Amino acid sequence: MSPRALFSLLLCTVPLSLGFGLMNGSLPLAPIEVWYALLGNNEDTATEVLWQLRLPRVLAAFVCGGLLALSGVLLQALLRNPLADPYILGISGGAAVGALAAMLLGAGLATTQLSSFMGALLAIVAVFGLGFRHGERNIYRLLLTGVVLSAGCGALISLLLTLAQGEQVKGMLFWLMGDLSHSQGLPFAWFVLLAVGLCAMVLSGGLDVLAGGLDKAAALGVAVGRWQAGLYFAAAMLTVTALQLGGSIGFVGLMIPHAIRLLGVSAHRWLIPLSILLGGSFLVLADTLARMLWSPLQLPVGIFTALLGVPVLLWLLSRRS
Repeated sequence: MSPRALFSLLLCTVPLSLGFGLMNGSLPLAPIEVWYALLGNNEDTATEVLWQLRLPRVLAAFVCGGLLALSGVLLQALLRNPLADPYILGISGGAAVGALAAMLLGAGLATTQLSSFMGALLAIVAVFGLGFRHGERNIYRLLLTGVVLSAGCGALISLLLTLAQGEQVKGMLFWLMGDLSHSQGLPFAWFVLLAVGLCAMVLSGGLDVLAGGLDKAAALGVAVGRWQAGLYFAAAMLTVTALQLGGSIGFVGLMIPHAIRLLGVSAHRWLIPLSILLGGSFLVLADTLARMLWSPLQLPVGIFTALLGVPVLLWLLSRRS
């Protein structure tokens, strides 16, 4: 399938996925009810549910999926590895330690999000400082530092879960597996996604060159060190913003760009928008299923990203020539 045809197809799936998310949940809504509720013609339960609960959550799921998918694209170009994902450099681990520590102390939602942001920021500074120390930008040291930091954060997460009691454990597990029910900062998330996405589109030619190898990029006049630092911080900002929206939602940043590549698209000028569209639609679908399959019980969305993503990626891999 050509990139243009794939882009047209995914563009059509966006309203379908958003409509599916708006119609389904603990209170199923017919398409006509959704339409009238969006127009604001009625003041009934459907309108209240749609505007106060369902629409913000569906939009949060879409932008969170787009953020993770775009972060995966940038990190895969930075590390020159199609299996890199947004959580490989320890950012999510630092955010999780900060968030879970705040939950253990009984902090509110705002304090928990601030604590997760500070934890992610400390992880970013640590990885960048150790990986790119003394101006020597060694991508393998950066990767190894992130892996070691992730392991350390994993041990701290286990310790915090052990010390937690009762309902605290449930809240912590939901954050670790992804939860979009308390999403905040939606306008800022859209701004980050659009700003970084547009910049990446403008610089897509440089990303193609950088993905082809550092020596080749340097020979063609690309400032490799600056590009590496810029890609790292852009991917980190995307990941942190997604973490603030939905907690630690795995597999999206790994699977979505890789799936697009397996469909024959490798040029970043197409890979970037296609990954954003597919990542957003995919997470809306996963979150809707998490809300409706065991209604009124809501499951962590991270469970469904893995349950939906693993078979699809295995199927794509089996078709690869």
